[in-house]
Amino acid sequence: MTNLHLRDEVKNSVVEGILNEGKKATEEVTSAKTKVDAEQLSPRLDSYHPSVNSISKRLIDIGISLIGLLILVIIFLPIAIAIKLDSSGPILYRQERCGLKGKRFKMYKFRTMVNGAEQLKKLVKNEAEGPIFKSKSDPRITRVGRFLRRSSLDEFPQFWNVLLGEMSLVGTRPPTPDEVSHYSEEHWRRLDVKPGLTGEWQVSGRSHISNFEDIFSLDMKYQHQWTPARDLMIIAKTVLVVLRGVGSY
Repeated sequence: MTNLHLRDEVKNSVVEGILNEGKKATEEVTSAKTKVDAEQLSPRLDSYHPSVNSISKRLIDIGISLIGLLILVIIFLPIAIAIKLDSSGPILYRQERCGLKGKRFKMYKFRTMVNGAEQLKKLVKNEAEGPIFKSKSDPRITRVGRFLRRSSLDEFPQFWNVLLGEMSLVGTRPPTPDEVSHYSEEHWRRLDVKPGLTGEWQVSGRSHISNFEDIFSLDMKYQHQWTPARDLMIIAKTVLVVLRGVGSY
């Protein structure tokens, strides 16, 4: 009787062990499949563009942003007075944007639109194609704001974002979270580099480019051809574009 009882216990233990091993193997396979699916659907969080860790690019960013901030100190007061006299609202405008790998940050600009412009955005026709917003005749832009945009003076506070390392002088246009929510997996490649004050789009006639896929192609061109020397070339081109007042509105 004892031998039969012992035999049954051994049999039950073996069966239970086999069932547990089978369950464990199934869980491991399911877990592995879930991990693979997640990796396929998630943004490219494990890959960094060489420009991100470039010391020379960072030194260029710091040097020129410090010069830009010194100029900002000089022009801040007259611009602030003009903005206040033209319309009510704050002098500076803060907006949440997506940077490297989609990390959110607050981007600074001189306010160029009427107060509460975000709430009025849905009333303005988007003239661009794809996950980007552009309107050449945006009625929310103030008189002073139009001058600031044409001269690119509204961008000067972003030198602070560059100094903090949230942005770079040259990169992709920093998208809003709403724009990123409409990105395909391929579009996430734009965020493999830091967003920039300027870039290929800005020096290639941005006012004439309204299709997001064209902008994306220019961003990819920048990533493929990037070198510190190319950054300096784009910065030089940007200065010429700004002085000529080309492509801004």
